[in-house]
Amino acid sequence: MSRHIAHRLLISIPVLFGVLLIGFLLLQVVPTDPATVLAGPTATAADVEALRESMGLNEPLWYQFGLYIFRVLQLDLGRSIISNSTVVSELANTVGPTVELMLASLIWAVPLGILMGTVAAVRRGRVTDRIVMAFSVAGVSMPIFWFGLMLIQYVGFKMELLPFQGRGGPLWSIDGLRHIALPAITLGGVFIGPVARMTRTSLLEVLNADFVRTARAKGAPERRVVVKHALRNALIPIVTLVGLQIGFLLGGAVVTETMFAWPGVGRLAVGAIVSSDFPLAQGAILLLAVSFLLVNLIVDVLYAYLDPRVGRK
Repeated sequence: MSRHIAHRLLISIPVLFGVLLIGFLLLQVVPTDPATVLAGPTATAADVEALRESMGLNEPLWYQFGLYIFRVLQLDLGRSIISNSTVVSELANTVGPTVELMLASLIWAVPLGILMGTVAAVRRGRVTDRIVMAFSVAGVSMPIFWFGLMLIQYVGFKMELLPFQGRGGPLWSIDGLRHIALPAITLGGVFIGPVARMTRTSLLEVLNADFVRTARAKGAPERRVVVKHALRNALIPIVTLVGLQIGFLLGGAVVTETMFAWPGVGRLAVGAIVSSDFPLAQGAILLLAVSFLLVNLIVDVLYAYLDPRVGRK
């Protein structure tokens, strides 16, 4: 297992380097000059040029990127151009809300998706199966921004059932649960469909296996056959899909946090890009990339745990 984890970590290094390079180059094509933004509207051309020189913006791109990598290795992500606070402190203030939103989305979406897929597999070809698959296709096809806007318009604005702006208190408080409800429903809503479809497909394959027929022949109750024998062996592709979808949830969190004014990393990244705060934008992109790689590593470990043959390859 340790060898498998070490191999995955080594693979992650060039991937992370590529993400840093692409993020660095993309921010270079933004037409706004960070020195102009930092100098302010009253600065002269000489002041802007002096500031560019002090920030190293006149150096070749390869030198700027090398210096950026050197600072990243020292966990020095620079200072925000807008707030003048360190990028690390800005990111630290937004990691908590993003993790809360991700967990709140997964807590209800993953079990519900597995339950729907299991019911559809057990009742294959019946009305229940068709209804579940119809909802799954609708969930896969539904844009996250449209679903969020519908919730804001009807649940938040017209019916005034739940707040739809900002973050309330801690999650263990009523106010915190009320504020996170709509963002979590929005983010998790597009997650249910793929999980339900994968659960149904994987479970149908396992239900036809020899060991399942043997368990039934021994007189085991159908519920025990499905839950204990079939579902556990069908979890490997489901875990893989959940891990991949969590990576996509990071992208969906950017949209969701922006719509609901949720103070997370995604909203911070959007604000930094719009205001041409390059150090903060690069830090947010780096954090999202590291989070995606970390999720993939956790999925690989779970995969090896569920199927020990993977860890021995």
